[in-house]
Amino acid sequence: MSTVQVVSHPLVQHKLTMIRDQETGPKDFRDLVEEVSVLMAYEVTRDLPLEDCEVETPMGKMTGRVIAGKKIGVVPILRAGLGMVNGVLRLIPTAKVGHIGLYRDPKTLLPVEYYCKLPTDVEERQIIVLDPMLATGGSAAAAIAYLKKRGVSSIKLMCLLAAPEGIALMQREHPDVDIFTAAIDEKLNSHGYIIPGLGDAGDRLFGTK
Repeated sequence: MSTVQVVSHPLVQHKLTMIRDQETGPKDFRDLVEEVSVLMAYEVTRDLPLEDCEVETPMGKMTGRVIAGKKIGVVPILRAGLGMVNGVLRLIPTAKVGHIGLYRDPKTLLPVEYYCKLPTDVEERQIIVLDPMLATGGSAAAAIAYLKKRGVSSIKLMCLLAAPEGIALMQREHPDVDIFTAAIDEKLNSHGYIIPGLGDAGDRLFGTK
């Protein structure tokens, strides 16, 4: 069974509260989402493997440690996942970025794919899927299923908020994918929105309705 890690660092929780505030406008919302993504990416990458590397400092030779193993790939789920990309890239600027476009059918609440563009070597990378809101879990589960079909075997999911329903679906369909979130909220409402949540992340990021 996959693990669910709540990133409870005080800076993350402080900024998340500001993100939730309905008075926070699009510019501040975008900045805060990026800042939280930087902090969360630090936790998501905590277990990356290391290997020894000899370097020459101004004072002499020494053996340091560098990241080994698979390279990193970042896959935001459009469109709200875009708001988290730059935060991750600030820590891992060499990561390749793919995109998966999904929208939730307002009647069935099921995900519908409309776009997908991935790095050619995606199956060789440790993939971090970015989706601010793990609500029903349908979009994240569908995106991860598509990545697995492309041969990806190492995947983590990073989100700002999660609902118990979304976590349950993810653990049922993808028990090998660990989930990182800044908070687990109470429930979903009848329209599939997280309560208390933060509203529609995409609309708040881009100033749309």
